[in-house]
Amino acid sequence: MTAGVQVALERKTVTPFGLWVFGSQASAPLVVLIGGIPAIYATTGMSALPLTYLLVAAAVGLLAVGYTAMARQVGHPAAYYGILARSLGPGWGVAGGMVALVAYNAIQISLYGLLGATLAAQAGGAWWVWAGIALTAVAVFGRWPIHRSTRVLTAVLLVSLLIVALFVLAGVGHAAADGLSWEGFDASGLTVGGIGGAVAFCVASLMGIDAPGSFVEEAVDRRAVSRATVVGALVLGGVYAAAAWAMGVAVGPHTVADRAATDADLPLTILAWFGTWPVAVAGVTLLLGVATATLSFHNVIARYVFAMAREGVLPARLAGADNGRRISAPRGGSLTQTGIAAAVVAGFAAAGADPLTQMFTWLSTLGAMGLLSLLLAASLATLTAPRPGRGERASVWQWRLAPTLGLIAGTVLLGLMVLNAGSLLGAAPGSLVPLLLPLIIAAAAVTGGLWAEHLRQFRPQVYAGIGRGTPAANAVPDAITISI
Repeated sequence: MTAGVQVALERKTVTPFGLWVFGSQASAPLVVLIGGIPAIYATTGMSALPLTYLLVAAAVGLLAVGYTAMARQVGHPAAYYGILARSLGPGWGVAGGMVALVAYNAIQISLYGLLGATLAAQAGGAWWVWAGIALTAVAVFGRWPIHRSTRVLTAVLLVSLLIVALFVLAGVGHAAADGLSWEGFDASGLTVGGIGGAVAFCVASLMGIDAPGSFVEEAVDRRAVSRATVVGALVLGGVYAAAAWAMGVAVGPHTVADRAATDADLPLTILAWFGTWPVAVAGVTLLLGVATATLSFHNVIARYVFAMAREGVLPARLAGADNGRRISAPRGGSLTQTGIAAAVVAGFAAAGADPLTQMFTWLSTLGAMGLLSLLLAASLATLTAPRPGRGERASVWQWRLAPTLGLIAGTVLLGLMVLNAGSLLGAAPGSLVPLLLPLIIAAAAVTGGLWAEHLRQFRPQVYAGIGRGTPAANAVPDAITISI
């Protein structure tokens, strides 16, 4: 490294399955089932939500192809930062790193609002007290070695997917009078006025699938980053499409929007056809799902802080180095993320903001918009990457065709998301509040670019090492124990 701290994350500690778990659980499937899908139906009034999920997942999957191809080659824990720095230049890298920190923190912190509000409704008390308890728990788990966190996330994810499968079986097995309708996949349903809002909601549901890119330094197999991310996007898109279809089948495709708007417990009502035990398990797993999704994003953010601090772009002490040895969890990054989350939660609580309609909705929308913008930037970086950086087995699909198609489809998605931000936020017509979200993302990028220019002028050694600070495998040896 040109400048920075010689410290590395523990190599070969995250399996291919673990990579998939981190990306999939960040999306929180049970949250999408119980909260997301009914909200989309109720807000947009459209019947073709299953088809919309498939199309959005395909677009996100295309974007993920270029992103993961670059992430695999660059091998940087701050994936977007490293990708943009190595392809478009150091200034773009720092700008992307700042946007990523804002976006990931926004999504992670939004979940404290959701979890706090849910627990307050069930057990009483102030939402921010429950949010504080959850924040403390995540801070503790965030300091664990990554393989321990993976076990917790795996258990919750598998139970969540089992509940979704039971929900689909319940919906199909107890179809409404319309029978086994396939109207949810009818393309004519995409021409309704609510399509823009539905697309925006679907994009938000899938954000987090890019998490495996941040574990590339710790992955047993770097190639698995691509499979975990792309397959994760397509599998979750299929799971959510099946759940949306089953909900429409259960109550009728023409009445599902009205029913979702009037019955806040519609998914649990359908699931109750199997008895009371799935509902009880779903309630507990929902809380655990939100908490573990929060932990997943916490781990990603900690790695961004660690990797950028290791290169001197952020204060070097945040790299959490102890005598130059490998670390199992980024201590400085974890503590930094916990501090930011605590400050934001306290700010929303002091302002008397609603934890669901304001904190959760605003921050999750901001995060989804920021991450979609970064996926677009990563596809652009893939197209402009120098040939030596593409690896020996570079394919036209990964480095040309998929990124180009992803840019086209992703630009449409981002445009629809920005134009329909008002419906996501519940803002009044003509309100300027939705404009704040793209402005915050732009401000983060500009701040990063300006900081990179400052480094170029006053700390040229740090500037030269931006995006290139991952130590070689033999530069920071693994800890070994010798018994004589």
